[in-house]
Amino acid sequence: MSDVLVPAVPVWFQNGFHRFLRPFLKRHFQAVAVESESRERLAFAADEPLIIYGNHPSWWDQLIDHFINRSLFPDLQFYATIDADALEQYSVFGKLGVYGVRMNTTSGAAGFLKQTTAILKSGHSAVWITPEGRFADVRDHDAELMPGLAHICKKMDVGKVVPLALEYPFWEERLPLCLAMFGKPVSIAENQGRSKQEWRDRLSAELRETQQQLSQLVIGRSSEPFDDLLKGKTGAGMFYDSFRRTRSLFSRKKFRHQHGEQFE
Repeated sequence: MSDVLVPAVPVWFQNGFHRFLRPFLKRHFQAVAVESESRERLAFAADEPLIIYGNHPSWWDQLIDHFINRSLFPDLQFYATIDADALEQYSVFGKLGVYGVRMNTTSGAAGFLKQTTAILKSGHSAVWITPEGRFADVRDHDAELMPGLAHICKKMDVGKVVPLALEYPFWEERLPLCLAMFGKPVSIAENQGRSKQEWRDRLSAELRETQQQLSQLVIGRSSEPFDDLLKGKTGAGMFYDSFRRTRSLFSRKKFRHQHGEQFE
């Protein structure tokens, strides 16, 4: 591993990015929230390598991952994979812990394994992976996970692997929600001896179960099961809300900016 360098992440640059990211998410989401009980599952020692792997429904996923990492794992440096060609297009993400991989080649897969293992063994790091390898609808559970994640789990001696389900539903407001749910953490040490295929099957089953559980909560349309990490904008927009506010003054009724009761 001595020939593999862990990507350097300038602290000043990352802190500046998060000063931009929070208000940016507020402008585009009604709320970013994590299912409460699944958040409690994350109460394990942060001195072990941590892999978060999840579904990949949207362009927003990596920004949301970065925000959740800062909110829930502030002592762990965020790292995430991205297609190498995409990283060339969005090179700024290279300064935020994102590293490129070329999974469609043998050398690219080998590089991914070496780079990711080096990061995990460097300590105080969390690697976020989307092993579906493509954008996929939240209801599409048929895709087999790419083998790289299972290979890493087989090679590592210790660490936690945690599934993450994401959805971006519209409820009663103009802007969408970002809802997240973590699955049961899988201990690498307690699963030594599993084959790559056994790891692949186990991780796939855990992710799909977590997605199914989150989808039921989304259908239920209640914010009660969630802890909001961020509250964004509500209402119909500046012009129509100004009209509504003026009308409420004449009718002597209290103006209510929000349409529904979720995430009040």
